[in-house]
Amino acid sequence: METQKDSPSLGRWSLLLLLLGLVITPAASRALSYREAVLRAVNGFNQQSSEENLYRLVQLNSQPKGDEDPNIPKPVSFTVKETVCPKTTQQPLEQCGFKDNGLVKQCEGTVILDEDTGYFDLNCDSILQVKKIDQLKELITTGVQKIGKKIRRIGQRIKDILKNLRPRGEES
Repeated sequence: METQKDSPSLGRWSLLLLLLGLVITPAASRALSYREAVLRAVNGFNQQSSEENLYRLVQLNSQPKGDEDPNIPKPVSFTVKETVCPKTTQQPLEQCGFKDNGLVKQCEGTVILDEDTGYFDLNCDSILQVKKIDQLKELITTGVQKIGKKIRRIGQRIKDILKNLRPRGEES
């Protein structure tokens, strides 16, 4: 009598079921919430940053409306602030207090909500730099306007001078 141990078909079926289980992935991978994806992006920013201290989320701008597909990149915009925790700390980021006069950065980019992908692409600039750039733009605009007014005045003076020039008559 043949036992299950000796049966080649049982071994093949077991192997086939095992391979089938490995090939078929779960139909729905878990999608992160918008906030969870941003928090992952903040952690990624901290890992890639050359800063000495960690940054923590201060403000999350509104979630974009639209496509619910977790694999399509979603635009993000949020603000982070420097904490007192060095990058080497082992404590959770939520336990790190904000540093007095710590740097504040505005971050913009995209995230993917698919938990397995965990993709993000960010550009974070110091808010002081953004303010300085805005101030410089305003200064340049004001300067250009003032120069334009002066050029118009000079042009008007030249017109007036030319208008007032009389041809010299012949003197007898």
